[in-house]
Amino acid sequence: CEGLMGLVEEQVRVCQWEVEAMDAVRRGAELAVEECQHQFHSPWWNCSTLQGLQVFGKVAIQGTWESAFIHAIAAAGIAFAVTRACSRGELEKCGCDRKVGGVSPEGFQWSGCSDNLFYGITFSQAFVDNPERSRGVSSSRALMNLHNNEAGRKAALLAHMKVECKRHGVSDSCEVRTCWKVMPPFHKVGNILKEKFEGATEVYPKRVGSCKLLVPKSSRFKPYTAHDLVYLLASPDFCDRDPLHGVFGTSGRQCNRTSAAMDGCDLLCCGRGFRTAQAEVVECCSCEFRWCCAVKCKQCRHFVEVHRCR
Repeated sequence: CEGLMGLVEEQVRVCQWEVEAMDAVRRGAELAVEECQHQFHSPWWNCSTLQGLQVFGKVAIQGTWESAFIHAIAAAGIAFAVTRACSRGELEKCGCDRKVGGVSPEGFQWSGCSDNLFYGITFSQAFVDNPERSRGVSSSRALMNLHNNEAGRKAALLAHMKVECKRHGVSDSCEVRTCWKVMPPFHKVGNILKEKFEGATEVYPKRVGSCKLLVPKSSRFKPYTAHDLVYLLASPDFCDRDPLHGVFGTSGRQCNRTSAAMDGCDLLCCGRGFRTAQAEVVECCSCEFRWCCAVKCKQCRHFVEVHRCR
């Protein structure tokens, strides 16, 4: 744990206390990156990542709108991955959620291994929040990041558990069911956080007594809740490459010539225009079912136009 770069002292202690959980932490970070890029595949900022420790690049530390989403999705992703590791028996210090038991109002028996989301959330709080707490609660950036971390974990709760069941019994009707609760696909958490991102509140630090609080920058903004995202700074211009601030620009991005939305060439290319090239596409075609039991297909090749921003 001491050899892992970028960990603060308290994170090293968490790592030492539960070193087998670090693989789940890695999977949670990867899950967060994938979901971030899925949610932002079209806009100017497409959640581009950099190699190395700061997987989201410098944008992650600027206190912007995008930073709010990054912290929320990362905290949720680690809670999600650790919870899954618990249910799979990969972690010694946790297991299934045994509070889910008895008979449901619908008449089925709660049994099996329900996902222990409470443990995953508690671990995420202990591990993800430590870098911010080490900066001190007097830091406006730390207050923002801690709030958004918790909003991400609350989104995992808002996504609701799925109920999975197994039918069994001595009769053909299999009327007896045992059921357990599992987490939904992480896309549901991503969808919730994307909605929160679009309605995020711009805030500024204000001293109230001995405490520093983040309050809405405009009186026209509704008070934000623990489930909402907040940000301190306006977003940078993502149109042009700016390595100093971790901005890749949109040059070279593929765009849709016929779309009027954010993925359209007019908007995505920021008025710079686009280039069109021919690209070869290989697809399965003329598929036939062969008894029994296979599908045989041919490979068809054709050319399509691909448009990329200048």
